Amino acid sequence: MKRIRFRRKQTFQKPPQEIYPVNEKIRVPEVRVIDENGQMLGVLPTQKAILLAKEKGLDLVAVSPKAVPPVAKFINYGSFKYQQEKALKKQKSLQKKTDTKSIRLSPRIGNHDFNVRINQAEKFLNKGDKISAEIFLKGRERQHPELAKELMEKFVKTLEEKIKIKLEQEIKRQGNKFTIIIAPKPDVAEETDKKPEQN
Repeated sequence: MKRIRFRRKQTFQKPPQEIYPVNEKIRVPEVRVIDENGQMLGVLPTQKAILLAKEKGLDLVAVSPKAVPPVAKFINYGSFKYQQEKALKKQKSLQKKTDTKSIRLSPRIGNHDFNVRINQAEKFLNKGDKISAEIFLKGRERQHPELAKELMEKFVKTLEEKIKIKLEQEIKRQGNKFTIIIAPKPDVAEETDKKPEQN
């Protein structure tokens, strides 16, 4: 019996459309033009606007393509595109999902296990995650809550010697449970970018 072969239908993805059409990609007959200095030149035929932009060594970019008529500006498109990509990249980095990882400690923890927890915490923090360190007091441990607090302080101090951190929640006691939340500290460069510019 002859075997029938089936061919998978190939699907072709459409190339992504330009968010900001430039020069000949602007498909409307006329645009409202703004020059490189921000001056309004009024509504012009698209082809004429493209020629005017090229005479200045610039591109005609539809910065508001959905307006009627679309608003177009004389811009260096390469520089404009770079700034748009930079802004998009920064926006994505701000939207990065942050997880909170739990790390369990014990008042009776040995040096080896303590260092293992420190290494785990450092790994999570380097990935941009927060950590929630927890200590549960059991039995006779409940009679010495100060030991849990001292262990938490030692944990934080040891981490600070390895990585820049900030405390999002100080040591907190809820019954027989002690918790602290630690987050990675932003780089100095990132903090500088967030500061408003002074005139």
